[in-house]
Amino acid sequence: MGDAKEGEEELPRCVGCGRRVKTLYMQYSPGNIRLMKCDTCKAVADPYIECEFTIILIDLILHKTRAYRHLLFNKLRIYSSLDKGVLVLSILTHLVLGDALLGNIVFMTMLFLEVQFILKLSFDIRRYREVLLAVIISSYFKLFLMAMMVWEFPSSVIFFVEISVLSSNTVALRVVTEFSKAHCFGVCFGAHAARYLTERWLLGAP
Repeated sequence: MGDAKEGEEELPRCVGCGRRVKTLYMQYSPGNIRLMKCDTCKAVADPYIECEFTIILIDLILHKTRAYRHLLFNKLRIYSSLDKGVLVLSILTHLVLGDALLGNIVFMTMLFLEVQFILKLSFDIRRYREVLLAVIISSYFKLFLMAMMVWEFPSSVIFFVEISVLSSNTVALRVVTEFSKAHCFGVCFGAHAARYLTERWLLGAP
């Protein structure tokens, strides 16, 4: 019974309505595929399969939930046990790109606490792993901070990146948990605020 439920959770999802589908496409020959439709909303389950990465990236930057469902559920399969390596790599990257190790540890701790008490998500290692992976992957805007190591940008760029990461985290958390935008924003804002205050304290800033 548990194996059947776990197998169902690993099924891909329709990017439109978020319902699980048996398959996203049928391949008749190399390069010849047919996109399948969702039984619930009757639309093509995942049109991003035929899109170039640039288009997907643009929709991610525009915070389209369809693009996030494609990335998290169909591309990376966050419900699959095969993503453990991706999770570990994402955590390490997040910690390295972060301004302070302690600040990011505080961020993750606050995220888990708020997910449990605000969203009232039942304690499940798989579910918390999915939330963590979704939030870390949606922090891709932090990659822009690497450019600041090579080129000089005004300090306002850092503020823009942080706001973009916050809004992106909110969309990703909403996609994974299916809670309201207000609740997901509150969780992400609280975790980011805790990290910011921790880093200010470490720097001895008033």
